[in-house]
Order: sequence, then C-alpha cells, then structure tokens
Amino acid sequence: MMKKFQLKLWLCLLLFLVPVIGQAEDAEPTAINPYVRTPAPAAQTSPPAPDNRTLDQRVQDLKKEVKALNRDLFILEEELLFPSSTQLAVFLSVDVGEFFRLDSVQLKIDDKVVANHLYTKRELGALKRGGVQRLYIGNVKAGEHELIATFRGPGPNNREYRRGTTVKFKKGSAAKFMELRIVDATRKLQPEFVVKEWE
Repeated sequence: MMKKFQLKLWLCLLLFLVPVIGQAEDAEPTAINPYVRTPAPAAQTSPPAPDNRTLDQRVQDLKKEVKALNRDLFILEEELLFPSSTQLAVFLSVDVGEFFRLDSVQLKIDDKVVANHLYTKRELGALKRGGVQRLYIGNVKAGEHELIATFRGPGPNNREYRRGTTVKFKKGSAAKFMELRIVDATRKLQPEFVVKEWE
C-alpha cells in the first residue's frame, strides 16, 4: 500500500516537472519596455555552458533518479517497518511434489492467522522449479512463539489432503528466518512437511 502511494507520488512529480521543463525551454524573452531604464549588462567572465541535452534525455535522467530514490525509500521503509530486532520472515518451498499438490496454506503465529495463500498453476510451477515464496514478514517480540502451518491439496490417490505442522521457536534479538519445506517421502509414499530455522 505504502509502495503504491510512493510510486504514485513520484509519477505525479514527474508528470508535473515535464511540462514545467518544456515551458522553460519554449519561453520567449520578454519585450523590453522603452520607458523602463535597464542597467547595462555586466561584463561576463565566461558565457554559460549550453545544455546540449534534449528534453527527452533530461526526462530519462530524471526517471533514473526517481527509480534510484524509490529503491532507497523502499529499503528504508523495510528497515523502519520490520526492524531486525523484531523481524520474522517465513518462506515456503516445494521439493518435487509427486505425492502432494499444494492448493493452499494457512499460517498462524501464536494462534493468530497471519497469512493465507491460494496457489495458481503458475505459482506451483515456479515452486517446483526451485522457487521460494515469502509467505510472511512481520514483527514478533523476543521470546517463545508457536508457528502452525496448515497445508491443503490433493494427496496420494487424489484424495483431499489436509495436514499441519507445528513448531515452537525462540525469537532472539536478531532477525529470524524460517522455511517451510514440502518434501516427498518416497518410503512412505506421502509428503512430509519440514520446518527449517535460520538466524
């Protein structure tokens, strides 16, 4: 939401500046009033350097500056909204996926639903090719917490499969990263849900 607002703000600024720059280039010199006495021009040491860049080049340069500024603002926003002392990020990855096709996932932290996601074929294809989805990023205070992930989708023999995994974790003063992995257990011919923690 904030990112869209910033982008709209920069686009409005850019759209405002383009006509102003164009008017400045097209402006005609003002007519000299014969009744007003103007002082003689002072001797110039050197003529001003002409700006040989076209309006289009200047607009492109301005766009580059706006993009760089927007990137810096996004990084600053992330640091302000999710400081590392309270940051928790949860990611999801899929390994093979022969025994389970993910339809949806629900994530709870301390019995509070923090994320729900329904998957499209395109997203599942990306996950099967090794992609990793950031399922949740937020703030939790230091101490003990419980994460519950519930996975739904067709399992072995195309039966509806609903399975959850629970993990208790301790949040310290550093950012915490957790990965939910869906792995095929070929011995059991069913999926396994593994949670991996990083500091």
